Amino acid sequence: MLLMRTLNNYPDILINRLKNLAMTNVANTPQKVKVMVIEDNLPMQMVLKHHLQNNFEVQIFNDGIEAMAYLYQGNLPDIILSDFHTPNLSGDELINQFKSSGFFSSIPIIVLSGEENTETRIKCLESGAEDYILKPFNPKELLVRLNVVLRRTGKLALN
Repeated sequence: MLLMRTLNNYPDILINRLKNLAMTNVANTPQKVKVMVIEDNLPMQMVLKHHLQNNFEVQIFNDGIEAMAYLYQGNLPDIILSDFHTPNLSGDELINQFKSSGFFSSIPIIVLSGEENTETRIKCLESGAEDYILKPFNPKELLVRLNVVLRRTGKLALN
C-alpha cells in the first residue's frame, strides 16, 4: 500500500521538482549590468558600445535630456557613463540633476572627458561623480574602473 501511494505521487513530485528547478534557473540567470552611456560623438559611441556590449547591457543617448526622459519612463540603469560636454545639458548640470533627484541620486556616474583641467575634474567629483576618466582612455582601464565603482556601490560586477 505504501509502495502504491509512493508510485502514484511520483509524477506529481517529479513535475513539482521540475517546475521548481525551472524557476530556480530563471531566478539564478545572471542579468547584465545596465550601463547608460551619454555621448554625442558617434565614433566614441561606437567605441564604447564595442567594448561594453559583451559584459553589459548598453543604452546610448546623444544628450542628457534624452537620458533623463528615458529615466523618467522608469528605465533605471545600474551606472551612468557620461561625456562632460554633451548638447543641451553639460556634464556638471547633468550630475547635479541626477544627484539632486531623490529617485536617481543613487545611480553612480562616471564622467568621460578630454578636458584635462583639474578644476573641472574636482568640480565633477565634488558634485557627485564617482570617477572622472580622461579621453583617450584604455578600454581595459575603463572596464576595471566600471567594475570598481559597481563593486563599491554594491551592484553586480564582473570578476
